[in-house]
Amino acid sequence: MQARARPPVEIGLNAAVVAISGRSPCILAIGGDGGNARDALPFGPFDPQQHRTFETSLRASVEAQTALKLGYIEQLYTFGDRGRQKLPDEAGTHMVSVGYLALTRTDAEANERLAEAGARWRDWYAYLPWEDWRQGRPAVIDQLILPALKRWAAETPAEDRVNQTPLPLTRMRLAFGLDDFPWDEERVLERYELLYEAGLAEEAVTDGRARPCQASPGAAMQHDHRRIVATAMARLRGKIKYRPVIFELMAPEFTLTELQATVEAISGRHLHKQNFRRLVEGAELVEPTGGSTAATGGRPAALFRFRRRILEERPAPGLKVGMR
Repeated sequence: MQARARPPVEIGLNAAVVAISGRSPCILAIGGDGGNARDALPFGPFDPQQHRTFETSLRASVEAQTALKLGYIEQLYTFGDRGRQKLPDEAGTHMVSVGYLALTRTDAEANERLAEAGARWRDWYAYLPWEDWRQGRPAVIDQLILPALKRWAAETPAEDRVNQTPLPLTRMRLAFGLDDFPWDEERVLERYELLYEAGLAEEAVTDGRARPCQASPGAAMQHDHRRIVATAMARLRGKIKYRPVIFELMAPEFTLTELQATVEAISGRHLHKQNFRRLVEGAELVEPTGGSTAATGGRPAALFRFRRRILEERPAPGLKVGMR
């Protein structure tokens, strides 16, 4: 029997699975064991003969690769650029990937299953270290990124600048909050793509689109998976302001300190304690359980839970935190 020819294009599904572990925002990674191997996101091809929808196919692929059952998921974007799989001359089938953001909670039992499946949690700031402002402005921005971007902008041929809107220096100011522009925590993808174009992302060198530079900030990933992570981070940072998705990452009962630490972990910004508590109370997103915990080591802290009735009372309940 003649083998069925592979189609010129296949659809793959990638999941940027986010959880909070030890007050750090983590991405579920596979591969990358030993040597120079890079991390990858859980991935699986879509087979319409097996699964009716992308979502059911994604859930099945992630569970098969990591033993993790996904809860909340939403579609991010379709990534289909030529070269994203780094195949010479685009030989063979071209893979178009549909990226997803997934949120889950961690526990010891689930982490043990992940380890057995060869998957692990990685701090998402390991991939995008310039995004973590919880302890102030990251040193890597002024020590490495901005000097390299300025050199790249200066070396960009004049004829190429004409076709760039906005111009490289303007893009730098917008992306990194320079001069009179504020830092916008949601411009994650714009910052990563700027670094990619300037050759500060190792993936651009692998793609043959940039020269090797002295140092590249952040851990590179397979294919264009770091771009998918940047897209997921931007989406989640924006989403927590108008939807209560932050509670998908929280235990059923939590302290306000734990809630603040989770919001800070996702946003990458430090928040004033009293202002944050006034914001939470004013938004009526939580309610006291009547219980408390002494796990913090000090006075017993009151426990709260997500007030689900808010979903029926308000069209856009979220934490509109002032992060600038």
